[in-house]
Amino acid sequence: MSEICLKGRDYIETQDFSAAEIDHLLATAADLKAAFHRGEHKLVLPNQTVYLLFFDNSTRTRNAFEAGATQLGAHAHFLDSRATQIAHGETAYDTGRILGSMGHGIAIRHDLILEEGNKYMREVARGTDVPVINMQCDVDHPTQTLADLMTIREHFGNNVRGKKIAVSWAYAPSYAKPLSVPQGLITLMTRMGLDVTLAHPPGYRLVDRTLEAAKKNAAEAGGSFEIVDNMDAAFEDADIVYPKSWGIYDLMLEKRDAKSSAQIDKIEQECLKKNAEHKDWICDARRMKLAKKDAIYMHCLPADRGSEVTDEVIDGPQSVVFQEAENRLHTAKAIMACTMRERPFK
Repeated sequence: MSEICLKGRDYIETQDFSAAEIDHLLATAADLKAAFHRGEHKLVLPNQTVYLLFFDNSTRTRNAFEAGATQLGAHAHFLDSRATQIAHGETAYDTGRILGSMGHGIAIRHDLILEEGNKYMREVARGTDVPVINMQCDVDHPTQTLADLMTIREHFGNNVRGKKIAVSWAYAPSYAKPLSVPQGLITLMTRMGLDVTLAHPPGYRLVDRTLEAAKKNAAEAGGSFEIVDNMDAAFEDADIVYPKSWGIYDLMLEKRDAKSSAQIDKIEQECLKKNAEHKDWICDARRMKLAKKDAIYMHCLPADRGSEVTDEVIDGPQSVVFQEAENRLHTAKAIMACTMRERPFK
């Protein structure tokens, strides 16, 4: 493994890391996964502490970091933002200085409000010299997309240039989901030379800077990036399909500026009402047949079964969602091992 050293580096967006550094994280994750399945212990972070600060609910991310820290010999502290002085107005900078002085890493999930989470994380990072890790913000979900790329490489090999991935909106009746997963996918997969097709109904656009980054990345890596308003068109001849719901951009901005929980609830209901106009945006057996015969179905989970995807697809032979979910553990460990460790991980 290369001698790339990421000690002390913040992991807030995959765009912040070079392609070589992303490859180093993935090689580390593969090594840790192999050791895990052999029953070997990699206690590379003995007696270290990482704080896990959540502004939103979590299953895979929280458990990946808590279990991952334990498996590396470290200890993870779960912090609900509502049960800290953050709820009383403590600033991000002060939180960073305090937690950073007590531990070795800070991981944060702050994803529900546009133009807040990413800025918050970078302000925490300004207050500390320990690594700040993004467990999902309004712009990116870089721990998820790293696991996604790991899963794709496990199926297609390390050279995935020219593979087509369809990143598509899908209907969900549950809540207005963050934009960060599709944004993270289009920025990371274009850097790796995949041909990325983004599909969504009118009104479900993504943040401008991520769209611009995807276009630039595709041009530099020799791949392609296109946006369509037809789910079938996106699925045609795809090697990877990743249909997932996200909220309406303009309504998410209104949600950011809402002054009360009643206003937020009203905006959420309006978003779900508009979602219901596109119930036909579902990943089913018919659409999977539009993709290549050996195409894989991916989702960050939890998926809205019967809305985003049928049981036949998510439980079928082309689905890799549970392998993808396990890889969240190993990529979380890789990020912590590489950024919190005293020496380069080998």
